[in-house]
Amino acid sequence: SNEAELNQMLDKIDSYKVDFVKITEITLQGPLFLKSVVAAKKRGYLVSGHVPIDLPIGELANAGFSSIEHASYILRLGSDEYSLVKKLEAGEITRSQLDQLYFKNFDQAKAIEGYKMLAEKKVAVTPTLIGGKQLAYLDVNDHKQDDFLKYLTKRFISNYQWRIGRMANETAVQKQERKDKYQLIASQVPLLQKAGVMILAGSDAAALNTFVYPAASLIEELELFQQAGMKPLNILQSATMNGALFMKKYESVGSIAVGKKADLILLPENPLKNISAVRNIGALVHKGKYYSKNELMEFLGHAKKTKEALDAARNE
Repeated sequence: SNEAELNQMLDKIDSYKVDFVKITEITLQGPLFLKSVVAAKKRGYLVSGHVPIDLPIGELANAGFSSIEHASYILRLGSDEYSLVKKLEAGEITRSQLDQLYFKNFDQAKAIEGYKMLAEKKVAVTPTLIGGKQLAYLDVNDHKQDDFLKYLTKRFISNYQWRIGRMANETAVQKQERKDKYQLIASQVPLLQKAGVMILAGSDAAALNTFVYPAASLIEELELFQQAGMKPLNILQSATMNGALFMKKYESVGSIAVGKKADLILLPENPLKNISAVRNIGALVHKGKYYSKNELMEFLGHAKKTKEALDAARNE
């Protein structure tokens, strides 16, 4: 809640020997959030996070922000963010009105200039499209037939309900607006990449993110990149070498080369033609051990049985 506590927490993080800090906007006001970025950068950390409603992205970029988590925030670059934030601070508009202005008055040309600024400042973006897509199209797909549910306990998926309940009373207009907003956000991903922004593949999978399944959602995220217009090669890079480059570990991981560490997924089809080829895994080499497709299927069978046993034990 203040700079003294901020430095106390950074001292604690130092003792953990980490190299990456993520900050969420829901807990800090813009000015303290910005100070936390500056303080963490001074200690040598990569600093990722959300973008507070009262803090322009340009200020974060100038402060050394390493990456923006969730592409929904970058819609702000399609407006005069600085003047709108001033109106918010002056009480001339509310937070909800500001969000609507970013969406309704989005200027593509202005946004692209903003993306070039992010690239110049070396600010990466992790789009996490899958979460927004699942919610936007919940009225089209209720996910009751999703195959992956057989691997997740009832207790785990019960957490999905809170977002579903929050959306229960949305009107047809609101549902369509949610879809339109998702499509606008998704369409920005190839434009970010074209502008030189590093795209990092991630799905934000967690029990609180409705129908964003652990592991499986990353494959879906890559497919959404392709649907948005990214080329398969760039998509593969977002899920392999880009992460290593971002974390400054590329000399040891992130690509297949002599002396580097790598697990290998062997595919019968070429993902450079269609990224969905990564769904059909022929075999896996993990920590130097080869696993055939049959062995991988056995692992899935074991996961299903474990899920069933956990559900049964909870019902006893």
